[in-house]
Amino acid sequence: MPMIDADGCLISVSVEGRDGGPTLMLSNSLGCTLQMWEPQMKALTQVFRVIRYDRRGHGKSSVPPAPYTMERFGRDVLAILDDLNIEKVHWCGLSMGGMVGQWLGANAPERFGKLILANTSCYYAEPTKWLERIDAVKKGGIAAVADAVIAGWLTQDFREREPQITAKMKSMLLASPVEGYLACCEALSTLDQREMLAKIKSPTLVI
Repeated sequence: MPMIDADGCLISVSVEGRDGGPTLMLSNSLGCTLQMWEPQMKALTQVFRVIRYDRRGHGKSSVPPAPYTMERFGRDVLAILDDLNIEKVHWCGLSMGGMVGQWLGANAPERFGKLILANTSCYYAEPTKWLERIDAVKKGGIAAVADAVIAGWLTQDFREREPQITAKMKSMLLASPVEGYLACCEALSTLDQREMLAKIKSPTLVI
């Protein structure tokens, strides 16, 4: 996996799949690495050249000091595309990845074809839950919030039916660098991209 320099932050990137096919870029949720997409890769790589990456502060990417912003996350993506010499991609972002996709669709429309914004938001009217999570992680590490986060990702029925998958996802979350996780939570606590949505012209699927 190449490491791509985005204004001094090294971003871990994976490129797989069909040479010459359309390119699809995947963007992870908070507390996840590019491995979260592994179950979908067999199907996707039959059709697409697929780019995955670890957001700054996550996985094998660098953990620069805070603050982080949606613009910074978006510019990291553009740095990846520039380094790979890829002019245009389709985008699929889950949760936080969908928020980054909103910024990109509004601010770099020429670089993106179709957008998929899944399980995401453009605005948090009340930052309390993020501030509480930040406080909990500062006091007790990611382990202090891990069970609640997993319960938000996976239904109780799924957790009981698929304990190995559940454990694997929890392990991925717990391995997140605390500093990077906190910086991302702080960025989410002030999220408001409502006016930005009107600037998105790409065909967009919201799930």
